[in-house]
Amino acid sequence: MNLKHLFKKYSSDKYTHRYHDIYEKYLSNNKKKKLNILEIGVADGLSLRAWSEYFSKSNIIGIDIKKIDIKKRKINKKNIFFHCGSQNDINFLKDIANIYKKFDIIIDDGSHYPHDVMFSFKYLFNYLDKNGLYFIEDTQTSYNHFFGGNPFDLKYANTHINFFKHLTDSLNFQEIPNPFYKKNKYDGFIKFISFYNNMIVVKKGINNIKSNLVLNNSYENKRYLTKTKRSHRKFRYYLKYKVLFKIYTLFILLLNFLMKIVFFRY
Repeated sequence: MNLKHLFKKYSSDKYTHRYHDIYEKYLSNNKKKKLNILEIGVADGLSLRAWSEYFSKSNIIGIDIKKIDIKKRKINKKNIFFHCGSQNDINFLKDIANIYKKFDIIIDDGSHYPHDVMFSFKYLFNYLDKNGLYFIEDTQTSYNHFFGGNPFDLKYANTHINFFKHLTDSLNFQEIPNPFYKKNKYDGFIKFISFYNNMIVVKKGINNIKSNLVLNNSYENKRYLTKTKRSHRKFRYYLKYKVLFKIYTLFILLLNFLMKIVFFRY
């Protein structure tokens, strides 16, 4: 049975949100595998029942800040494991990570508050399998000030939508010609990020594709090497790329730094 029918069968709101179309796209080839699947925020356990049937060979781990009567909610299945705790409690997340070691799929359907979403992702990404998938549901709260979102400053708001927008830079970190660029823990370890209506999907994986324009965050060095391989005019190209182009880069860097100060863009 596919997820559309399972979400409808168990009356999960994932059906009314039409999330089943997105989930099927990424998960249909994994349904017969033995996986560790973590869902943050399980409410009355309806989605856990759907996941349990869809991934019958997998461990379905659910966490929620509220206690659940397992028998009453009919989630006392052999492949369902429920833990009560908060997604922004570092000690609780550590305990969950220590128990299960790694997760192949993580689904955040928790509080939907920007801080909580970002907090959980930053910690649990370390325990996501090297080819794992991370789903964030109901991202519309990023725009809603009653959820801690910001509908008034879409570009610079400290929200989870903007966090994942900026995370796309990690897909292309080798293309950034900034001599002072500092790598973060996501650089080179994200295969793709997909944005949908009210959902984001992050695929973890090795991303080590070399740039054809930049070498070690330097466009000047790459151009210098490329040109000197074709010609013996090293001094000319040294002057052009190692001196003049680098001066221009430093000028642009300084200009952007001043703009950050003036417009408080931090």
